[in-house]
Amino acid sequence: MQGKIVKGISGFYYVHVVESGIYECKAKGVFRNRKQKPLVGDNVEIDILDDEAKKGNVIEILPRTNELIRPAVANIDQALLIFAAAKPTPNYNLMDRFLVMMNYQNVPVTICFNKADLLEDAELEKIAEVYASCGYPVLFTSTKEPRGIEELQQLLEGKTSAVAGPSGVGKSSMVNLLQPNANMETGDISRKIERGKNTTRHSELIHIQGDTYIMDTPGFSSLDIPGLTAEDLWTCYEEFIPHEPYCKFQGCSHIHEPECGIKQALAAGKIHPVRYENYTMLYQELKEIKKYERRKL
Repeated sequence: MQGKIVKGISGFYYVHVVESGIYECKAKGVFRNRKQKPLVGDNVEIDILDDEAKKGNVIEILPRTNELIRPAVANIDQALLIFAAAKPTPNYNLMDRFLVMMNYQNVPVTICFNKADLLEDAELEKIAEVYASCGYPVLFTSTKEPRGIEELQQLLEGKTSAVAGPSGVGKSSMVNLLQPNANMETGDISRKIERGKNTTRHSELIHIQGDTYIMDTPGFSSLDIPGLTAEDLWTCYEEFIPHEPYCKFQGCSHIHEPECGIKQALAAGKIHPVRYENYTMLYQELKEIKKYERRKL
């Protein structure tokens, strides 16, 4: 029987089988011998040990379309980044951290600003302007009106989407609107592992319908991704790329050097100041991470 791992914790893997429900499984020892670890999002083959108690074994991991480092998940088609348009005010630095991480791992992102009913259209346009030149689709939603929900459902349909965002932005309300049984599904898993669903930092997949899944991905504030360096950072800012060839110096950091194509684009209004300011802050942070790693050696 085939299914998808929706959660993994303490050596147990919870596998969702369409029309059959969630099975609590252990992984066969062969995966340790192969140095292969099942991940949330993996499509797997399972052996049923007890159909009534919904217990089984994972016997095979099917080929992955991708494997993310942070969060450690597999087969993600896209990411949906949810922030509030207001209450709380969007934290663009936190947003850019996630965008950099997904860009570096080649995962397309849609930005969703929820609670759009709290602002006038002119104020929403100002928010959209920050990412207008970045190539990211921007969607405004409200779970109260509702607004933009149908468009969001079309965006998610038939895909496995990583959903991320800080607390207080209406993410839970959004998930419950998309899947009214979400609380029931996560509750079933929580009872099996005897802990509250909000006491863990582990990623968790929620089945919407058919082959549509959304994945709650907590803990994306760190930029500690193997391979990502301060020198690579500018390549994760899509709107910087067309202007980099106009930099005078090879290996330009786009911060201190004169005759920098990216700083010229910033001055010309082709790059939003908020994005550039976040770039400089994240650049320094990555530099500090590198210094710390050197001191440990």
